[in-house]
Amino acid sequence: CFVFGGLAVASNLPLYYGVVGLVLAFVMGCEWWLSLGISFVSLVLFMVYLGGMLVVFVYSVSLAAEPF
Repeated sequence: CFVFGGLAVASNLPLYYGVVGLVLAFVMGCEWWLSLGISFVSLVLFMVYLGGMLVVFVYSVSLAAEPF
């Protein structure tokens, strides 16, 4: 799933599908850290990445929705 998410982001998909692939890749990354027993790093990755991804996604959607 981690590789599939990376491929979904890298391919020429619409913005919304790219974000779904990005979320899939980052969730798999967090689960990988949890499976290794490093829960603090997984939580920090989740908090920082989710916050940054939300800001970039909202900015990209607002730019794509406005024609001028």
